[in-house]
Amino acid sequence: MLTTNEDSRLALECERRIINAWPALSTLVLGDWVLRFANGYSGRANSATPLAYGAELDDAMLDMLEELYRADGLPPTIRLTPLVAEATRAAVLARGYRVKDASFGMIAPLAGLPVSEEAELQIEARPELEWIAGVAARQSGLKTHAGNLAAIVEKVRLPAAFASWLVEGEPVAFGMAVAERGMAEIGLICVDPAHRGKGLGRRIVAGLMGWAGAMDCHSAYLQVEQSNAIAISLYRSLGYRQLYAYETRILD
Repeated sequence: MLTTNEDSRLALECERRIINAWPALSTLVLGDWVLRFANGYSGRANSATPLAYGAELDDAMLDMLEELYRADGLPPTIRLTPLVAEATRAAVLARGYRVKDASFGMIAPLAGLPVSEEAELQIEARPELEWIAGVAARQSGLKTHAGNLAAIVEKVRLPAAFASWLVEGEPVAFGMAVAERGMAEIGLICVDPAHRGKGLGRRIVAGLMGWAGAMDCHSAYLQVEQSNAIAISLYRSLGYRQLYAYETRILD
């Protein structure tokens, strides 16, 4: 629940930037919504997202949305963020859209955060093949498809950081950040199962936050599943707070 006008503004700024930080392969604009398609890789890149407060979808728009996703071989998927009009939220639920996952949007200040000088942290401006393969190998389901991941991250046009943490020269933890107009999205944090519990996820996130600060960003933001208590605890310890909550709903 958004509590202040400033939080409402920040939530809108995050949601608009996410579209550029995590590009889809194709997009369509439908009123105050953007429909995104990326071969099923990730919920955000294959769903409808509102980009203005009070964003509405009438019955004709919902019919069109559902037809477009089904034509692409995807289940109709809608992100119900705080930007959605209440009547549209009710209409989506009435059509039988079920919860696929529930997430928090979190944000942290970057003022005074130092740039990491740890030699094990490697940051590249473009996604190398080794980075793509390393991330894909540590995902599950559709997210193991390295080609679909590459198609998304190679479309990033804003200043970006693709981070790896090396152990004896081998990359075992990964993450990325994209900076836009004073804010940076942090995402794709993953650690090899054999190296979990050693604080590498924290080092990756902190390193990306330091990079974002050096890019003149005042804030870092991210999205995390509400059920991921370990990640939420980590992010809070790094200064993140919950900004808003949302659901991703699909129509089977």
